[in-house]
Amino acid sequence: MANDALAPPTGLQDHLARWRAGLTRRQALSGLGLALMGGTAAQAQTDATACPRIPTETAGPFPADGSGWRLGSVPNVLKDAGVLRSDIRRSTGAGRLTAQGVPLQVSLKLVRSNSACQPGAGMAVYLWQCDRESRYSLYASDLKEENYLRGLQVADAQGELQFQTIFPGCYPGRMPHLHFEVYASATDAVAGARPLVISQLAFPVAPSAELYRTAPGYAPSLPELQRLGFERDMVFADGVALQLPSLVGSPQAGYLARLAVGV
Repeated sequence: MANDALAPPTGLQDHLARWRAGLTRRQALSGLGLALMGGTAAQAQTDATACPRIPTETAGPFPADGSGWRLGSVPNVLKDAGVLRSDIRRSTGAGRLTAQGVPLQVSLKLVRSNSACQPGAGMAVYLWQCDRESRYSLYASDLKEENYLRGLQVADAQGELQFQTIFPGCYPGRMPHLHFEVYASATDAVAGARPLVISQLAFPVAPSAELYRTAPGYAPSLPELQRLGFERDMVFADGVALQLPSLVGSPQAGYLARLAVGV
């Protein structure tokens, strides 16, 4: 399986470079980079020894990962020869479509919560999400042959990995989010091993609302976002702090989402 090149959203490459340079081991020990998510010095001191693990969440009904949540006969995308890729916007194999929407680069740093926050080098992340119209490939009636917005990446020596995707839509009952599973390795993911963690990423309300108001194709998501809020989300209602990445960018230039993930 070949890994393709990653092109960050226009104008955001310097943000990613500064984040990589600044997210040192000291920041990781301080509660997975509290500078990215807010927090006090007392919290940092406590989290320095705890290195909090990201909350476990449901994989949802649309993972296409060979698990039991399969609503009918859906292929296991982790068996697809093209699944190991950074740019997940286009379908592979028999699929012909490319997901349209505002560019989003997702940059994750995996750290081992039980090993003094050492980088999760070699771990693999399978990420999937809905498209601009809030549909999931392989499950929506008109996307049965498409597998876009699904991909697998392997963390480098610093535990870092990136995905190039689009900002997701918002549908009833759910704030805008991405699903992901962390595996010990890409080999484990493809072989159907149990994930080390299953979780989800959330997105801040204000920039999501701005995007939904102004970006082409996202208008139906705005009323769904406005009637929700994290306190009414069926997954994030119990807290979202460790799953809320920092977000920089604009609907015109695209966005960069960054999060440290304790595994």
